[in-house]
Amino acid sequence: MKQNTKQTLKYFWQASSRYKISVFFIFVSVVGGSLAGMITPLFFREFFNVLAAGLDKVLAVKQLVKILIFIAGVSLVEWAFWRVSGFITVHFQSRVIADLNNQCFEYLHKHSYSFFNNSFVGSLVKRVKWFGKAFEHIADKICWNILPLTVSIVVATWILLKRNIWLGLGILAWTAVFLILNWLFARYKLKYDIERASKETETTAVLADTITNNANVTLFGGYQREVKLYRQVMEAWRKITKFSWNLSTWFEALQGLLVSAFEIGVFYAAIVLWQRNVLTLGDFILVQAYLITIFNRVWDFGKVVRTIYESLADAEEMTVILQTPHEIQDIPKAKKLVVCEGRIEFKNVDFYYHQTRMVLRNFNFVVLGKEKVALIGPSGAGKSTVAKLVLRLHDVSAGEILIDGQNIAKVAQESLRQNIAFVPQDPILFHRTLMENIRYGRPQAVDQEVIKASKIAHCHEFIRDLPQRYATFVGERGIKLSGGERQRVAIARAVLKNSPVLILDEATSSLDSASEKLIQEAITELMKNKTVVIIAHRLSTIRKMDRIVVIDNGGITEQGTHHQLARIKEGQYRKLWELQAGGFK
Repeated sequence: MKQNTKQTLKYFWQASSRYKISVFFIFVSVVGGSLAGMITPLFFREFFNVLAAGLDKVLAVKQLVKILIFIAGVSLVEWAFWRVSGFITVHFQSRVIADLNNQCFEYLHKHSYSFFNNSFVGSLVKRVKWFGKAFEHIADKICWNILPLTVSIVVATWILLKRNIWLGLGILAWTAVFLILNWLFARYKLKYDIERASKETETTAVLADTITNNANVTLFGGYQREVKLYRQVMEAWRKITKFSWNLSTWFEALQGLLVSAFEIGVFYAAIVLWQRNVLTLGDFILVQAYLITIFNRVWDFGKVVRTIYESLADAEEMTVILQTPHEIQDIPKAKKLVVCEGRIEFKNVDFYYHQTRMVLRNFNFVVLGKEKVALIGPSGAGKSTVAKLVLRLHDVSAGEILIDGQNIAKVAQESLRQNIAFVPQDPILFHRTLMENIRYGRPQAVDQEVIKASKIAHCHEFIRDLPQRYATFVGERGIKLSGGERQRVAIARAVLKNSPVLILDEATSSLDSASEKLIQEAITELMKNKTVVIIAHRLSTIRKMDRIVVIDNGGITEQGTHHQLARIKEGQYRKLWELQAGGFK
């Protein structure tokens, strides 16, 4: 926890240090405003001393007016300093918060496929947003509370020491004790603030998960179960939050007693000093003004420290993510993948999920350049894993994967994926327009190229019937489109990308028979002059492949053309084909 707090502050400092000039002027303006505010009571001291001196009224009025002019001048300077600090702070904080959010976004999206599978969307969103908010809260407290408090204590103590050493030392000692107690309490409370932040994340995760799966909640009658679950996590949050807030309330009650007792004590001491002609009436005004200033500052100090620690607790979850090394990383100075033929080779590949579940063992597999290969086999055999390994969504546990002789673990990930077009079984679209979703395959493509790709993928037909056509927003994850429509948009995106390697993972699984016929035509066009790997359960879609590979128990059990495999008695492919063909008959 302590290490994470240091790392959080390091991230904040690194982001702030890019704007050193802004930091400097904020410091100067806040210190200047605070100094001006502490000087004003000195003039009021003189003001009341003149009133108490019994001078001729004409002379007294002249002196009083002169003092008021000085007070007005100092107040104007104070006002100017605070206004300048306000405008510069707006400029500074908005830039730093944007930089921190960008840093979180960039680092988060470089985490692996497994990382996102094991994380709640709502939880990740909350962590990113709270990281920037934590900086805002901490920067505000340092700028508007801690820095003015430091100036106020130093100036007030120095001036009161000049008036009377014991009065000044007494205020200094009490202030030091008060601040130390607040700091120790905030440190003690930090662990509960971190637990509160964790429970807050849990409630956000449950909320996001149920909203995402609203259809399942409705269709499976899960409303009462989800309400009960949410009540449970909210109750856990309520208990730790109540405990944390009660700690603060009790401590503030103790603070109130300390402040009241000290104020009475200081004024009693001031009366004694006045009786001895050490202090004047104006000194009472000075002491009162400085006591009020110090009390206001130190009273807030407890909340300030607690707010800073709470903000650090809120930011810690994102810091953990920023401190977590990326599972899939480029080697230093990784070269770009250069694809000429598109030959894919698995050499003695082992792959385990979570280092325990074996999926592929000593797997050797070659796809020749421009060859069309289909992968089939029972669920869990490793077909989709082969595709994910080629895309380097996971790293192999042993062995290597080569494309045109280049080890994909030693080339830049971006260049690898630029050379592969992938159509998943369940395409997920951005909540953006259809034009933007299709163009995602090649961002620089013009509208006519997008439309041409959509015609090839046979999604132009349904798009042109929409009121806003290509400007239609598809909803979160593409929910406004049917499964088949999403599939065709994904195929259009692959057509537009036009990469030398094409991977189709059950690309026609969501289509009806009529749509499937159209898509098969599009896929046939799409596959020309490309290395193609198709993962399929519906064998009718792969009869014309150059080669069909059957995968089971972590390895290849059969391979050949449809006609070759269909003639193998007791062969796995033949059994699957007869089962599906028999079903058709």
